[in-house]
Amino acid sequence: MTTRWLTPEEQRAWRAYIAGYLLLEDAIDRQLQQEAGMPHAYYSILANLSEAPERRLRMTDLAERLKATRSRLTYAVTRLEKDGLVRREDCEWDKRGSVAVLTDEGMATLENAAPGHVDTVRSLLFDRLTPEQVGQLEEIFTQVARGLQGDGGEAAAEDLPWRRRSSPCSGTP
Repeated sequence: MTTRWLTPEEQRAWRAYIAGYLLLEDAIDRQLQQEAGMPHAYYSILANLSEAPERRLRMTDLAERLKATRSRLTYAVTRLEKDGLVRREDCEWDKRGSVAVLTDEGMATLENAAPGHVDTVRSLLFDRLTPEQVGQLEEIFTQVARGLQGDGGEAAAEDLPWRRRSSPCSGTP
């Protein structure tokens, strides 16, 4: 098999993506840590639960929305539970599953954190783009996500983060 090396244009685009992603994620994470006392991953959990009917989602559905592994999500939800921001309940329709529920305290925390978060995202990303570039950004990453989720046939369903089993080294079955 012959390696299809990146062209110089592709290499520049790849490196620009990596630099932009890492710097943006770091800036968003720092802002949320400083102003809300939580990492971006925890904010994302609260935001997704706030948008769900009755502020509740089955853990596997939440993992899929977040594109997170089940073990990583379980750890984060456990931390949010300790802070009283989320609670877990047994899933009524699937005895093996559980449901994450955003508490009133969690909703208040999210409402306090959201304005600063949105200002940061707007100033660091969207204010730097034209409306046309915003549309292109959405189009590009929608296409990438579709391909990675198997819509284009490239990925097996079990390769998706929210469907992966814990690794054998983690000590969990």
